[in-house]
Amino acid sequence: MKRAPIALLTLLMTLPLSVDAAPDVQPIAITAPERISMKDDLGKENPNWKFMTGQWVRRSSGGRQVLAQVVETQPWAVALLEEKKFDDVDVAVRFRPISGKEDASGGIILRAKALENNFRLYTIVNGKRSTIASARVTEPKLGEWHRIRVVAKGPRIQAYLDDALLLDHEDKTFTGGWLGLWTKADSVTEFADLEATGVPTK
Repeated sequence: MKRAPIALLTLLMTLPLSVDAAPDVQPIAITAPERISMKDDLGKENPNWKFMTGQWVRRSSGGRQVLAQVVETQPWAVALLEEKKFDDVDVAVRFRPISGKEDASGGIILRAKALENNFRLYTIVNGKRSTIASARVTEPKLGEWHRIRVVAKGPRIQAYLDDALLLDHEDKTFTGGWLGLWTKADSVTEFADLEATGVPTK
């Protein structure tokens, strides 16, 4: 049975490719009157989270509860938040890679429709993957918190790491869908403080 596509529009920490954004690029903002906001500190049970691959647990970290992906998963560990589907969206999450020899990663999924058999840092349609954008960044230090933010408005997508704009790209493949989180390979990564403001999919 053919499955619907999934959009993994995320920022991976270790890809050695060029930065698309120029220094004078203006940030985009979600200003539509029908926009809504949601927050999830990720430390409390939420039945809307669907843990597709990997082992996702809530555990104590630094005096608070976080959501952590704790086992090696090839190639991806994926969690989808099937609460609100968004078209245009500004979504951010804090993540802290704990361990990983092959990779130390964490990312945001947006505009996801449903699962396919493979998960990549690409747009995937009917099993065919296409690179959408990548940036060269310093590999994140284990045990330190970082913040990923992705803003998608129409076909335009901007991605930030620790408040620095790294990607400014256009992609028309997907217009709306679920939010989610992922890790790659042997990464053990904690997540906290998911925030999203966007236009719900009708």
